[in-house]
Amino acid sequence: MGLGDEVGRRLKRLRAGSGLSLSELARRSGVGKGTLSELETGRRNPTLETLYALTTALGRPLSAVLDDPPGAAAGVSGSAVTAVLIERYEDADAATDVFRVTITEGATQESAAHVPRTTESLMVLSGTAVVGPPDAPTTAGPGGHAHWAADAPHIYCAPDGEVQGILFVRYPKAG
Repeated sequence: MGLGDEVGRRLKRLRAGSGLSLSELARRSGVGKGTLSELETGRRNPTLETLYALTTALGRPLSAVLDDPPGAAAGVSGSAVTAVLIERYEDADAATDVFRVTITEGATQESAAHVPRTTESLMVLSGTAVVGPPDAPTTAGPGGHAHWAADAPHIYCAPDGEVQGILFVRYPKAG
């Protein structure tokens, strides 16, 4: 079973568990109903942007559909970012997903807002990343880091060469 099949099964289970129809989740996420149907049946591979749109609409962290075991080689890619889930930590206040990320040289990825009070932190291993709010991004080089509110649109960019890093996405629990 491939990544698309597994993600599709998890998406369908989360959607059904939330009592949402395909049409309603498509409306809430801005993802086409046909695309959502193809994702749930494993006939289409998801992009990072699509998965974030869907999990945000479901009020869940991205790891709820990825759930890769630590060290798994499979990842999900967007227009500029490839992310591999390496850890998931949960406590009474929040769930934190930890990803090994690559940002493609010269590409910019625009990420939609995640659930309220979500934050992201990037530790840069190599390269120079430009991340955060599009109107006030932070630049971080090797050994540096950036932190931003991810409940508003934000960007990832590698203007001067590929970036390798560790991304922490903290989703507060509803309550």
